[in-house]
Amino acid sequence: MSLESMHRQVLLLAAAQALFQIASVMVMTIGGLAGAQIAASPRWATLPIATMFLGTACAMFPASMWMARVGRRAGFLLGTVLGAVGGGVAALGIVAGSLALLSLGTFMVGAYQAFAQFYRFAASEIADAAFRPRAISWVMAGGVVAAVLGPWLARIGGPLMTPEYLGSFVLLVVVALLATGLLTGLRMPPEHASAADSAKARPWRAVVLQPAYLVALFGAATGYGIMILAMTATPIAMLEHRHDLGAAAAVIQLHVLGMFLPSFVTGALIVRFGVLRIMFTGGIILAGHIVMTLTGTGFGSFATALVLLGVGWNFLYIGGTTLLTSTYTAAERARAQAINDLTIFVVGVGSSFAAGALLASLGWVRMNLVLLPWLIAALLSIAWLGTRRRTAGNRG
Repeated sequence: MSLESMHRQVLLLAAAQALFQIASVMVMTIGGLAGAQIAASPRWATLPIATMFLGTACAMFPASMWMARVGRRAGFLLGTVLGAVGGGVAALGIVAGSLALLSLGTFMVGAYQAFAQFYRFAASEIADAAFRPRAISWVMAGGVVAAVLGPWLARIGGPLMTPEYLGSFVLLVVVALLATGLLTGLRMPPEHASAADSAKARPWRAVVLQPAYLVALFGAATGYGIMILAMTATPIAMLEHRHDLGAAAAVIQLHVLGMFLPSFVTGALIVRFGVLRIMFTGGIILAGHIVMTLTGTGFGSFATALVLLGVGWNFLYIGGTTLLTSTYTAAERARAQAINDLTIFVVGVGSSFAAGALLASLGWVRMNLVLLPWLIAALLSIAWLGTRRRTAGNRG
């Protein structure tokens, strides 16, 4: 594949990432609020968000293995169709006042998310070794568009139709259909893994138990789990502290900008400073989020904390993805990627399910403080791998 074609296909994946993230951010922005107006108890308010991540976790492994058979393009197109159907089912749930139907719809949006999680891996497969960290970053940078449009569409869609939030899910259907049209233009390079290569593939346990794989997975899962828990709870916490929907949407918008705007430079930073240093920096920035939650419940405190949350996630997640791609061969790719992302989204499901209950029982500040031991463990694992590599290098 020529350099020009490589860049063009990565940019197409970045655009598809933007559309997928718009859909995801819309659910994150209004899913808990829509659930709260239907649910019998506040503890179930975040169920539509939790079922989105449950849908992702359930579909992750089948999606990866199926794409290994039929190709990335077919899988990505199926994902967008599931997203469009899920948005329609969620809209019906709003009309019917059914939390179960709303959650089923977001479950299907989660299946869309499962396929879309492999956009960044598809970019790494299109790119050569020199371009790979930047290709992953370019795709993740597509989320910048989502940061602007996702909360805005969720906000304007809220009162657009009756009942409230119906319009938001109708707009989600439109976004998923746009992604379907876009991905018809995706062209992946031919596979180079031969039957002999497949025969040499290591057992999945041998791949997963590599120190670099485990640290990549733990780092990315930590960033994702902490981010999802805090992001899920934020709109509800802000409304509890007398902020309105517009303010909550603005904070989510700033948060998603924090998640994806650094992607324009994260790849270059990884090339210059090394992946482990960027991951460690991400963990320190996440600690900054926790510190900021101690400063109060004003708009500035929420906004600053959520921006730091986004930037910390970006460094850990892109760093973890980059580190992960060095741990497997082409023949091992499908299982290695699926196990990684399935684990991450199981953590996401647990975090999103726990968000409502933790917020209700602990409050905003203490809910974030209990995340500190988890974060410290991730930082220690990254430091351990760095020390291990330096020791091995000195011995060599």
